[in-house]
Amino acid sequence: MSPREYDESDARVRPARSTRPRSKDRPSHSTAISALVTGVDRGRQTCVTDDGVIITAMRARELGPKSVVVGDRVSIVGDVTGDEGSLARIVSVNERRNSLSRTVDDAAQVERTIVANIDQLVIVVAALNPEPRRGLIDRFLVSAFTEGITPKLVVTKTDLGVVPEFLAEYAKLDVEILHTAIKSDSREKDLEALHQMLSGKISVLVGHSGVGKSTLINALVPDADRLTGDVNEATGRGRHTSSSAVALALDTHDGWIIDTPGIRAFGLSHIDVSRIVDAFTDLSLVAATCLSNCSHAESSCKLDAWAAPNGVVDPERAARLSSLRSLLSVKDQAVFVPED
Repeated sequence: MSPREYDESDARVRPARSTRPRSKDRPSHSTAISALVTGVDRGRQTCVTDDGVIITAMRARELGPKSVVVGDRVSIVGDVTGDEGSLARIVSVNERRNSLSRTVDDAAQVERTIVANIDQLVIVVAALNPEPRRGLIDRFLVSAFTEGITPKLVVTKTDLGVVPEFLAEYAKLDVEILHTAIKSDSREKDLEALHQMLSGKISVLVGHSGVGKSTLINALVPDADRLTGDVNEATGRGRHTSSSAVALALDTHDGWIIDTPGIRAFGLSHIDVSRIVDAFTDLSLVAATCLSNCSHAESSCKLDAWAAPNGVVDPERAARLSSLRSLLSVKDQAVFVPED
């Protein structure tokens, strides 16, 4: 008996687990309600409705794992009672009017969005311990100016040391500067000034660990109970006390402040070089007169003449130019990858 010859008719195809065609009709979610995201933690979002109801919600699968950040306006369906143990679902995220993003460092290729829909970026620095750093302040300003966010500068611990002179230079960029000493006799006066700055706005506080962000927030929102930490004497750096961004309503109920974890690195590889220069109006006007291919690092750059008018170096301008060039020199031109 000759061996049997097989052909394709002998192949058995395993049927799909379900032969039911997937519907192309998606839910309209016409009953969804709007809410503000005030916290994101391990797959759960804390949201506040326009009526003040606090809801815990999960993201719809199609939105992706990194699609929702503090400050987002979202649409929610499901159990929106806010009762203990209830869980709603975020089905859409409204278009953002702006966002604060960073890369881990200047060589990173993944953009991470920290918060969204901000009115004010409040840069918190300490007069002493840890000392303010021009480079980090300039990085925050680049992000603020390119996103259309109003920057503010709050100097803390003014009772412990002299405020560095270079901080006053930022007033020339129309940056409001406020000095505070929350743990001194000027506490009430300083808190009143802070309330005036933050009133009616959504403000995000950023800065190095140890500068006193959590102390400010505890003073502004007595029920916040944010952890505070000391500065490591060996390194001069603060210890992280806030582990995630969270939005808190001011005790006067006329604004929101968003506390963020202390930042030691704020990469700008997701921002184009030209936008970094354009962020500083005093420098961009001069840079516009440079040759079209000027990298602003060569000796023929017009900014050099600006920093040394009539051949005499202006210390303030030279420091501004040095900071700008430090931002440009570490800029990685590789194409970045937005985080999903």
